[in-house]
Amino acid sequence: MARAVHPGRQGPTIMLEAVASYDLWIWHAYFGPAGSNNDINVLNELDLFDDLLQDRAPKVEFSVNGEQFTKGYCLADGIYPEWATLIKSFKCPMDSKTTKFKRYQEAARKDVEQAFGVLQGRWQIIEQYARPYSTNKIKRIMLCCVILHNMIVEDNGRVVTEFEEELIANTTLPTRTWTERCSTQLRMYGELRDRIAHHQLRNALIEHVWNLPEDGR
Repeated sequence: MARAVHPGRQGPTIMLEAVASYDLWIWHAYFGPAGSNNDINVLNELDLFDDLLQDRAPKVEFSVNGEQFTKGYCLADGIYPEWATLIKSFKCPMDSKTTKFKRYQEAARKDVEQAFGVLQGRWQIIEQYARPYSTNKIKRIMLCCVILHNMIVEDNGRVVTEFEEELIANTTLPTRTWTERCSTQLRMYGELRDRIAHHQLRNALIEHVWNLPEDGR
């Protein structure tokens, strides 16, 4: 996860918070005025984890260093909280393992910055001053550019994971009462913000990265 700002004449006027993968595909984007919208406030407002909180997200099962996990995760910098779905690096690594993990994690996190660069390079309107536009118009412009960007990435055959429309279409969401929905959201809220799960996954990733050869990326 990372953020970029649209320049105005006297400072940034709009902020883009996004999740992107190394194929340059932008999975999620949030737009809003800068200022009070720091990373933590944006994280609390964006709908990135809404499906997860409502227990509607596709099942993600994977193994790291012999341990099983059931939630996907995003790479994030140090300002983000220690959630089960966010994996941070180390500000001051204390040994060789954490130093290597910090190097790999920060290198992989640059993929989203590369996606920002490609997005800005493709669409000249993003580089222009935003002051003449309203906030809603800027949001529509940015959203349009993100959609077109993803269409180009898909057309070039660079997308890592193909979108399976049949899988989504055949997904039947469970019918829950109001009490069941509240109970589910509270349970998933606790799982999402589970610091123990965060450190368990990060420790497993540290061991995994440590066992990789130096030219393993």
